Amino acid sequence: MRLVTYVLRLWFTIRALRAKQVFYRIYYNFFALKIISEGGESVSFPWVWKGPEVLLPSVSLGNSHAKFLNIESDISKIDIWNDKAFEKLWLYNLHYFDHLNAIGNTEREVENLALINRWISENPLVIGNGWEPYPLSLRITNLVKWYSRSDVKEHIVLKSLMHQAEALSKQIEYHILGNHLFANAKALIFVGCFLKGSEGTRYLLLGLSIIDQEIENQFLQDGGHFELSPMYHCIVLWDLLDLINLALVVNHPLLTSRISNWRSVAKNALYWLKAMIHPDGEVSFFNDSAIGVAAKPLYIFDYAESLSISSSQISKSLTLLEYSGYSRIQFPWYTMLIDHAEIGASYLPGHGHADTLSFELSVGLQRVIVNSGTSVYGISEERLRQRRTAAHNTLEIDCTSSSDVWSGFRVGRRAKVRLLDASSNGDQATVSAEHNGYSRIFRKISHHRTVRGTSDSISILDEVNGITNSVVSSLHLHPDVKLNIISNFHFMLEIDEFQIDIRSDVEIEILESTWHPRFGVSLENKKLVLRNFEKNTITLKIRGIPNS
Repeated sequence: MRLVTYVLRLWFTIRALRAKQVFYRIYYNFFALKIISEGGESVSFPWVWKGPEVLLPSVSLGNSHAKFLNIESDISKIDIWNDKAFEKLWLYNLHYFDHLNAIGNTEREVENLALINRWISENPLVIGNGWEPYPLSLRITNLVKWYSRSDVKEHIVLKSLMHQAEALSKQIEYHILGNHLFANAKALIFVGCFLKGSEGTRYLLLGLSIIDQEIENQFLQDGGHFELSPMYHCIVLWDLLDLINLALVVNHPLLTSRISNWRSVAKNALYWLKAMIHPDGEVSFFNDSAIGVAAKPLYIFDYAESLSISSSQISKSLTLLEYSGYSRIQFPWYTMLIDHAEIGASYLPGHGHADTLSFELSVGLQRVIVNSGTSVYGISEERLRQRRTAAHNTLEIDCTSSSDVWSGFRVGRRAKVRLLDASSNGDQATVSAEHNGYSRIFRKISHHRTVRGTSDSISILDEVNGITNSVVSSLHLHPDVKLNIISNFHFMLEIDEFQIDIRSDVEIEILESTWHPRFGVSLENKKLVLRNFEKNTITLKIRGIPNS
């Protein structure tokens, strides 16, 4: 039986993939990159990168220590680059060289060059993590930016850039697609504009051919990135702004001819980002999302403004992002973000969580009701727990997730969502949607959630159509929220300037849980669990009471 279940899960996972993904996964498995040509004379074009120097706080501490994902370590030993004692993502960050363009990078020029030369000497051609296409992409872009504006010029760095670009061009991530492919293309465009000669032109044309297609594929009509993660939206939007900036810096006709379209896409993407951040200015936690991985939204808006790109203001009561599947209800004392989206791009749901019809709530600048966030990647039980339905503010049936998340980045059968209503008359906003994710357990079963927000209260009605054994709705509280019990059906939450009155028509149980606002961070919090074993409806009322 277990074998049958595994085969079915694998089938539903694979069948959504594109033929190109399957082909290249097989191709790269049998024909992994083993050698690259030495290349000819390396000469760079004389332009200077003028992008912002602030992306993320410095993660490199000299040539001996580094801190990534909130884990600090000595990096002085020669085999650190591929040390299996560290998670793959931590090692990837070591190879990105983001520090070259981070806060204070101009003060570390000698140390930067020393670390670059060390990387070149300790990472033989096409061997190890640093020669995989994603870290190659980020490092190439960082090296080009740094070298163009650095006073230190060394031929060995240019030569290495040629080797890295050649390695990347032979490993384009067609088997993954998504933000990885976008990063590949961006790096090829940067290095193609930087290196003179036929090879530079080849990289530029290859990168542009990919970007032309992926901008259309990856950015939805409402501006959202198709992987439906606010964090990855920030990453890819920053990449797009970098490309616009590059076109202005190098003034290459192949880039300047695309600026108008790139600006239009960026404008829509900025609007989407405005709608999907909390009043504290940081991203919401739908799908894989955490603070501190991508550039802060504030930096992104500032970067866009420096490029004379602005977007429309979001609506006061209801903002509907119809094509990506999110809504924002906003009244003076609260902001509510609601997920009625698919789990992600059908052929790329690896960063998706089983969070269908979940929501997050801020009161003033304080987050109050929060999804799990993301603190780990890889394959582990904790990674799975953070992706499952129970780690989100939505309804779970019979201890099963709404979509079949499994392994580290896999999804089998997934929920199909239908938006029923998204309307506002100014004084009231309503969002209603349903999904069939649990129909893989019971035939003809669906979860229907209706959220109504007014200037003084929020009501949430969950209805399950079909026969079930248990229906559970979860509310995860921010660690800074104080919880007061009035009765089994009535709770009060306290923050600095507000009390939040929560009432339900079913008993509320309090459980211990954890929240993960950043990679490598786990904070204790409370989880309210609403259980209904007698009927398939749960009603929740939330009302704000200002402190006198």
